[in-house]
Amino acid sequence: MAERYREKAHAIEWVDANAGRLSEFHLEIWNYAEPAWREYKSARAYCEFLRSEGFEVEEGSGDMPTAFVARFGDGGPVLGAYAEYDAVPGNSQQPVPYRAPREGLHPWAAGHTDPHSMLGVAGLTGVLAAKAAMEKYGIKGTLVFFGEPAEKVCGSKPIHAAKGYYDGFDAFIAYHPWPQNTVEWDTHFGAYWSCVFTFECVAPEEWADRSLLPAEAGPRAVPRCPGAIDALCLMYTTTKYTKEAMFPHTGSWTINEFILAAGDATADNLPPRFSQIQYAWRSPSLGLQEQIYRILENNARHAAAATGCEVSVQWVSKTRVGLPNHAMADLTYRNLELVGPPKLSEAAREFGRAIQANLGLEPMANPFPDEVEQLLPPQEYEERVRHGLPAWQHHIGADDYVEYMWHAPTVRLLTGRPRLRPPHPQYQYPNWTYLALGGRSEVVDPGMFVAGKTIAATLLDLLTRPDELARAKAEFVERTGGGVGGSKWVPPLLPRDIIPPIDLRWPEYIRTERGEEWTLPTPIPNAAQKLT
Repeated sequence: MAERYREKAHAIEWVDANAGRLSEFHLEIWNYAEPAWREYKSARAYCEFLRSEGFEVEEGSGDMPTAFVARFGDGGPVLGAYAEYDAVPGNSQQPVPYRAPREGLHPWAAGHTDPHSMLGVAGLTGVLAAKAAMEKYGIKGTLVFFGEPAEKVCGSKPIHAAKGYYDGFDAFIAYHPWPQNTVEWDTHFGAYWSCVFTFECVAPEEWADRSLLPAEAGPRAVPRCPGAIDALCLMYTTTKYTKEAMFPHTGSWTINEFILAAGDATADNLPPRFSQIQYAWRSPSLGLQEQIYRILENNARHAAAATGCEVSVQWVSKTRVGLPNHAMADLTYRNLELVGPPKLSEAAREFGRAIQANLGLEPMANPFPDEVEQLLPPQEYEERVRHGLPAWQHHIGADDYVEYMWHAPTVRLLTGRPRLRPPHPQYQYPNWTYLALGGRSEVVDPGMFVAGKTIAATLLDLLTRPDELARAKAEFVERTGGGVGGSKWVPPLLPRDIIPPIDLRWPEYIRTERGEEWTLPTPIPNAAQKLT
C-alpha cells in the first residue's frame, strides 16, 4: 500500500510542480480556438509538446491531418487517454467579464465551449504525471495518448476505431469537464451519426423536351432546370415535414442540419450546380439511428429527382453507444476521493462577481454552485441522470468517447468546470459568460488539475495492480459476450477504408490579403444597419 501511494504521491507532486507550464499550454490551445477538422496549430502544439516529453508521435493518424497518436513505454499493460481541441463556430469571446468577441475577426468566429482546451490538457497532465512515476520507480507499461480532432461532429474516434487504432488495449480513461466531480456509472451517452448529402446538377440540358420549343427559341426561352439550390431547399423543408414521422417525442433524440454550400452565385438563367447539407442526429439506440437515416435517404432521393440533380452521401460520423464498466468507475472514483475536489480561489470568485456586476446582478459571495467544490458519488450521479428518463432508455445524449468502450474497459471521469450560480432558478446567463470563464486560469485550473491527478493515479493503479485491471477486463468480457468479437460486441460502424471527411467545406480560419480572417470576412463597423 505504501509503495502504491508513494508512486501516486510522486505523480501528484509532478502535477503541482508543472502546473504553471500546463496552465499556459491550456491557454495556448484556448486562444487558437480552431474548429473541427481545421485544428492545425493545436495539433502541432500537442505533437511538439509530447515529443519534448519523450513520446514517439505519429502525426496525421488515420489519414486525418489534425489527428495524432503519441506512445511512451514498451510492454506491460497498454493504456490509453486522449485530447480533444476543436472549438465551435459562433462562440467567439475574450476572457473578460463582459461580452467581447475576439478582435480582428468576424464576431461569430469559433470559441471553446466545454472547453476542449481544458479537456485535452487534463488528459495530457494525467499521462505525463503517470509517465514521470513510471520512470522514477521503473514501472513497466505502455501509455498511448490520442489526439482526437473534430469532436463536435464526433469525427475522429469512429475513424480511429474503424482503422484499428484502438485494438490491443487493456484499458482507456475518458474525461470531460462537467458541473459535477464524479464518474459515470450505468447511463452513458448514446449514438451520434452524421452525413452530408451533395446535390449536383450535372445535365441541366436534359431537363426540358426541346422539341416543344419554337424553332428560333433562344436560351432564355428554355425552361431552366431547378438545380442544386432548389434541391437543398426541398431537402431541408421535406425533412422538417417528416421529422414528426421519424420517431415519437421520447428518448431524448434530436436532429440538426448545417448548410455547407448553397449553390453560390450564378446567372439568373443558369441552374446552380452544387449544394451540400449536413445532418447530425443523436439518439439512445442504433435502431433509432437507422430509422432516421432511412427517412433522410428517401428525402434526398426525392429532392434530387424533383430538381434535376444527382445526389450522393458522405459519412462524417457513426458512433456506437456507451458500454459501462463498474470496475473502472469504482477504481477511478476512489482515486478522485484520494485527490479531493477542486478548490476555487478568491481570484476566481472575483471574476465571477465581476460578470454578475456587469450584468446588473447583485454580486454573490460565492458566484459558483457549491457542487463545483464537492464530490458526488457515481451512484448518486446516476440517480440524477435517470430522473425523468423512461425505464427503457439506457443512453442519453451523444459523445464519441463511447467508441473506446467497445475495445477495452473504459471509464469516463468528470470534474468541475464552473458555471455561474443563477440568482433564481429561472435565470439564464448569456452564453458569453460561459465562454469567458473557460479562458480564465483561476477558474479552469482547479478542475483541470484534479482531473489530471486522478487520471495519473488511475493509470498507475492499472499498471501496478493486476487485480484491478483483471476485474475491469473480466467485466468487459462479460458485457460483450466474450470480449472483442464476442456475441454482444458491436464492431465499428464505419468501414476500415473510410475516407475522413476533411475535404468538406468546414468553417475555418483563412489567410487573405487582409491578413488572418474567419471564413466570413471581418465586417466593417456600421456597414450594415439593423432593421427595426
